[in-house]
Amino acid sequence: MATIRMIDIAVNFTDGMFKGVYNGKQCHLPDIAHVLARAWTAGVDRIIVTGGSLEESKEALAIAETDARLFCTVGVHPTRCNEFDESGDPEKHFEALLSLAKEGVEKGKVVAVGECGLDYDRTHFCSPEVQKKYFERQFELAHILKLPMFLHMRAAASDFCDILEQNKHRFCGGVAHSFTGTPEDRDKLLAFNDLFIGINGCSLKTSENLDALKGIPVDRMMIETDSPYCEIKNTHAGKNFIKSTWPSKKKEKYDQDSLVKGRNEPCLVRQVLEVVAGCKGVADINQLSKTLYHNTCRVFFPHDLDSAADALLSGDQNTK
Repeated sequence: MATIRMIDIAVNFTDGMFKGVYNGKQCHLPDIAHVLARAWTAGVDRIIVTGGSLEESKEALAIAETDARLFCTVGVHPTRCNEFDESGDPEKHFEALLSLAKEGVEKGKVVAVGECGLDYDRTHFCSPEVQKKYFERQFELAHILKLPMFLHMRAAASDFCDILEQNKHRFCGGVAHSFTGTPEDRDKLLAFNDLFIGINGCSLKTSENLDALKGIPVDRMMIETDSPYCEIKNTHAGKNFIKSTWPSKKKEKYDQDSLVKGRNEPCLVRQVLEVVAGCKGVADINQLSKTLYHNTCRVFFPHDLDSAADALLSGDQNTK
């Protein structure tokens, strides 16, 4: 299975489920080590751990430091943007984010600003006005640190793209992750040259989702799990394209060698790859995985592309 190389661009390792906690109840011991072992065996060779608040970003960086193949983002999710004002000093809060991001960049671990953006499905957590204010503010992080952006857009395409347009000179590309929008939303995102679209199980639920996916060029796409959420369920429209499966057990009957039923994890990014291939009619899944891998490196790991190009040039010269 591991002949295919993949990067999972979105894993919420700070979530309690990876500590064995479900709805406040401890069901098993923390098991990130077992989750990672399955991921590496499945062909995942890098993971980006998502930060969604200042505290969560600190934890994401600490987790990323435990393995050379783990990286992370630093930023504030739209539904949590109240934390700026609730801190009592929004400017100091921003400076703390900047300081953390700088530390992570110096350690070679922070690869993007985010998760930030707009979420109008969940304005009960944070008003659109506050979301817009602090979404815009986080472009300053990207500008100062020369980082790409890890973006969240939910039911907010018009305002999201307006803010992106106004700030496109302040960031060097990025990804709109966990895409669930319409073909019109898709085309608005694709109009930004350096913006990619992230696909996970939530992007593959309905036939309408699959229709929107078909219009995303593979050279503008990345894949992710957004685990422990967004698994591909039996009811999903793309389910029939899945070829790879893993044994799973209920959390109450936890087994470290099995997946937990209902908890998504990084090894399952392989299923996302398979559904994308099936939906788009791509026969060569190896080539598809290489393209998606290259897309991800182009945005988040550009030094790797430089090294690969140097190696190719060196090889060409040696054959002359």
